[in-house]
Amino acid sequence: MERTNWTDTEFILQGLSAYLRAEKILFVMCLLIYLVILLGNSTLIILTLLDSHLHTPMYFFLGNLSFLDIWYTSSFIPSTLIHFLSEKKTISFTRCVVQMSVTFTMGSTECVLLAVMAYDRYVAICVPLRYPIIMSKALCIRMAALSWGLGFLNSLTETILAIRLPFCGKKVINHFVCEILAFVKLACTDISLNEITMMFGNVIFLFAPLLLICVSYIFILSTVLRINSAGGRKKAFSTCSAHITVVTLFYGTILFMYMKPKSKDSAFDKLITLFYGVVTPMLNPIIYSLRNMEVHAAVRKLRARLVLQERMRSLHL
Repeated sequence: MERTNWTDTEFILQGLSAYLRAEKILFVMCLLIYLVILLGNSTLIILTLLDSHLHTPMYFFLGNLSFLDIWYTSSFIPSTLIHFLSEKKTISFTRCVVQMSVTFTMGSTECVLLAVMAYDRYVAICVPLRYPIIMSKALCIRMAALSWGLGFLNSLTETILAIRLPFCGKKVINHFVCEILAFVKLACTDISLNEITMMFGNVIFLFAPLLLICVSYIFILSTVLRINSAGGRKKAFSTCSAHITVVTLFYGTILFMYMKPKSKDSAFDKLITLFYGVVTPMLNPIIYSLRNMEVHAAVRKLRARLVLQERMRSLHL
């Protein structure tokens, strides 16, 4: 079969082309979810920057997580929304590669970042007296940079291996987005190397961070159970509850997608992947803000500051 140059190619994103009515419903749902993602995560970033009480390692890493979620969803939701309403569901080679590499970078980075946040909670509860010394500003910056660097390196490796594959003219990607596995399946050669590197990457970026998170919480649980007062135990658990919920949601959905039997209707599998990609970033700021008194206080102070500025502006007018 004749090989075609990747760069001359426009891919067709199949999505749910056979279900036009469902696409209109999904457009409304994804648009609303995307707006919530932008509002919720942007608000958390602004609060962590403006409120000095939130200038702590936990909120520094949370700001990184919110920034990551904005980039992750912005890499594919706007184009997906356009495709839901258009008959021509094509994407150029360059846009496909950028979308694929950005989503892969953000996914890998989030795995490492969640492990870093678990270590932060371990230090805060197990060695609280040394917490300010251990979790210094310099260390937090290095750990965040390491998370982003490892995520980028993993994505770069997988992307380079993918775009070097020969292409034989197949242009239909059976997905809403340029997902890397769907992309490499279009190649007209053996993709064993790609599959092995993806499996190796999954071990490093999925299971290794999950193992570190589990070990951290074993030590945390052991420390909390030794606290004599019920109030102290409750306070210690409350500092970890949001992170535990986010980790459970993140890894729970990933493990569900990988371990569930493959559906006969590929549309169902694509819907699960889509909702995993948009629901988790939407819930993260809600989970961290729901019962967090520090965030609530920061919101009240920001609101009061905005009201005061508005009154001062009206007086000057």
